Amino acid sequence: MLGSFDFDVIRRSLPYLFYEGMTFTLTLTALAALGGLIFGTAIALMRLSGYKTLGRIAGLYVDFMRSLPLVLVIFWFYFLVPYIGQWVTGASRPISVGAFASSLITFIMFEAAYFSEIMRAGIQSISRGQPAAASALGLSYAQTMRYVVLPQAFRNMLPVLLTQTIVLFQDTSLVYVLSIPDFLGAASKVAQRDGRLVEMYLFAAVVYFTISCIASFGVRRLQSRIAIIR
Repeated sequence: MLGSFDFDVIRRSLPYLFYEGMTFTLTLTALAALGGLIFGTAIALMRLSGYKTLGRIAGLYVDFMRSLPLVLVIFWFYFLVPYIGQWVTGASRPISVGAFASSLITFIMFEAAYFSEIMRAGIQSISRGQPAAASALGLSYAQTMRYVVLPQAFRNMLPVLLTQTIVLFQDTSLVYVLSIPDFLGAASKVAQRDGRLVEMYLFAAVVYFTISCIASFGVRRLQSRIAIIR
């Protein structure tokens, strides 16, 4: 089997795979993680607020997103977002959003449900005495969250947030179903073009495995350092 394995097709495809495919994958991962963290933090604050209506809405959103397969959400947003844009802008026809924008919105909204639970756990891990002390010093609720609670919650949950980001990095390969040239999509195009499916898909698996393992090792090191600081 190894005798017929074509290593040269991998070597020839490296510039295309990494300069275009992996660049797209990492860009989508970074933007989706940032957007999901911001939106997820807002959802977590809604769930922890004293307003029952806001808490229920946020809880329903989290439960709804976490109960759906991600690939279904990708398809759903890809076909639905243009019509939402048409409804918001009052245009006569669906708005052209593009596959990248649609997939980015999908991942932000989907990952926000997971990031929100992580941040909610981080906020609840802070002792209640600290917000009370901040209130006694004259800080408002927003100032208490911004300067006292959220920085500590983010530090406490950073390893978990990074682990979820690694999962997000792996999940971005699902945009392949929209024919977007991410790393897996680029590998698939080369495989179909040269008739080398085994080589390209095996190489893609090795790359995903290597990056995820290195990132996971870094997260474990970071977690041990945070534990020492505590």
